[in-house]
Amino acid sequence: MQLQQMENNFLIPEREVITQKSKTFIKANTKNVSLLHLKADCTIPVFSKDNECTMAHHEFINAVSQSVETVFSGHQILKPEIRISHVVKGRIPEAIGKPVKELTEKDKTIYYERMMFKIDVPSIVEHINGNELNLTIGGVRAYNQENLYSKKNYEKFKVFIGFKNLVCTNLCVSSDGIVEELRASSLDELKLKILELLGNYEVQNHLNSLRALSDKKLSEQQFAKFLGKCRMYNYLPKTEKNRVPELLLNDGQINTIVKGYYEDENFKRADDGSISLWNVFNLFTGANKSSYIDTFLGRSLNSHELMQKLASSMHSGNQNWYLN
Repeated sequence: MQLQQMENNFLIPEREVITQKSKTFIKANTKNVSLLHLKADCTIPVFSKDNECTMAHHEFINAVSQSVETVFSGHQILKPEIRISHVVKGRIPEAIGKPVKELTEKDKTIYYERMMFKIDVPSIVEHINGNELNLTIGGVRAYNQENLYSKKNYEKFKVFIGFKNLVCTNLCVSSDGIVEELRASSLDELKLKILELLGNYEVQNHLNSLRALSDKKLSEQQFAKFLGKCRMYNYLPKTEKNRVPELLLNDGQINTIVKGYYEDENFKRADDGSISLWNVFNLFTGANKSSYIDTFLGRSLNSHELMQKLASSMHSGNQNWYLN
């Protein structure tokens, strides 16, 4: 089968595109699709050495959905919101040699290299600094991180649980609410590991760490120094970079944060130029929406950890490279 990967401007059957009036939790080059589309219209990649199927996107989503229903039974649970990118196009054998303009829909095959979804639990709600947050669970699958040229072995998934800020749909994820490389060889094993993550999530600790960000403020001068150091980070010599907190956002996303400092209707500076770490965190998670699916969760977690380290150093008076 001849496959062609297209990263942008890809088409999805019109009946399956879901129009979202509200803000999405990730933008980049993603599109919104239904679970039915993934199940009925998409082929499933295989491991080429033994022709064994990968676990399909819709199977992964169902595994998480079932786990959420088990752990949060009795709560309101919404349907998954699914975003996909990097379509891989192909043809059925009978269509080999056909000119592109003569291809019918039956001649074409597609699947998506990258997929991310979230499931909201709106009945579990908290408030921080005037913002309403609800519990959110989801996952990421990126076939580009699998060796599909080998035999079937453990497959990689990313699963998270955290909160979504309803003001801006930014996702708030902490270290105990995410597994960035969950490995499983079967759906049953995958479900067990998802249940383990959901059971180990320390919801109150996560909320307390987020609330604490509202109590810490950066002056305009401190914020300017912080962003200047963020720009310097990628150019630090390796030995120095290893000694400072990691930063995963890129320069374009830092520009978005600067713009938000002046213009964001929810998280911009105060009249005196100061800004709380809660607002800085939300500017970071807002800028992260432009990340590709396969880097989104890592950058989301990194933003949370960076803010926690800033808050800790401000509380203790210890030096922090970004502020000193």
